[in-house]
Amino acid sequence: MISFTLQELELKSIQYRKKVLSIIKAANAGHTGGSLSAVDILNVLYNQAMDITPQNFHEIDRDHYVQSKGHSVEALFVVLADQGFYPESELDTLTQYQSHFIGHPTRKVNGIEQNTGALGHGLPIAVGMALAGKMDGRAYRVFTLLGDGELEEGSNWEASMSAAHYELDNLVVIVDYNKLQITGPISEVTGVEPVRQKFEAFGYAVLEVNGNSVPDLIELIGQVPFEAGKPNLVLAHTTKGKGISFIENQVGWHHHVPTDDEFTIAMNELDAAQKEWWQRNGSR
Repeated sequence: MISFTLQELELKSIQYRKKVLSIIKAANAGHTGGSLSAVDILNVLYNQAMDITPQNFHEIDRDHYVQSKGHSVEALFVVLADQGFYPESELDTLTQYQSHFIGHPTRKVNGIEQNTGALGHGLPIAVGMALAGKMDGRAYRVFTLLGDGELEEGSNWEASMSAAHYELDNLVVIVDYNKLQITGPISEVTGVEPVRQKFEAFGYAVLEVNGNSVPDLIELIGQVPFEAGKPNLVLAHTTKGKGISFIENQVGWHHHVPTDDEFTIAMNELDAAQKEWWQRNGSR
């Protein structure tokens, strides 16, 4: 894995957001808000925390990743392209006829390990993979990213009982807790609080973090396993639509494509953020 400085990773988050918006705009489809909230998490996982590369992807003894919140696949596609799993130009085929780059993860895309999209499926899969690793005496870890609205699916809690029962401290569950889902605030649709206490009651070691802070994510994920014999739960407090002022915390941007004017404004905001980064870290 290539080693990046904290400053380089922060720049990547800006660049990833620009690319996410660009491919969603070109495709005229995509889950904008959730992809933007998850960018920093995926950035840290693939560039700092996980041992997953194009070179070792077909090996068993590496880390494994399952994106349970499959609707936010645009962010994953962008990060995988940056990792070298396929040319970035292939992202321009998003949602086009016969393209493998569709609205949810599919194993037909290099770098994606499991088909997901039906919510509540990713965690059970990840639990099975982590259990297999324990049974086979392997050292790999299994990471999975859940949406907070996804916690309304009971399969997550059945899987959690197994994760605790089998003491899967090689399992890292991250909840993208942006507190919005497609039909409104989670607290109004089907409240899931108290989230931390629920996961702790199911046997997890739980830590909370600002899920849009690259340094905070690096520090926290570097502490895995949080407690020997317990599955790890990262409650990542994020902002849906993070990075674009008029998209942040807006329910309507769960699945929304920017107009030409909105796209211009959004890219200008990200260009300004990138310029500010260069001013802090050395002019280009």
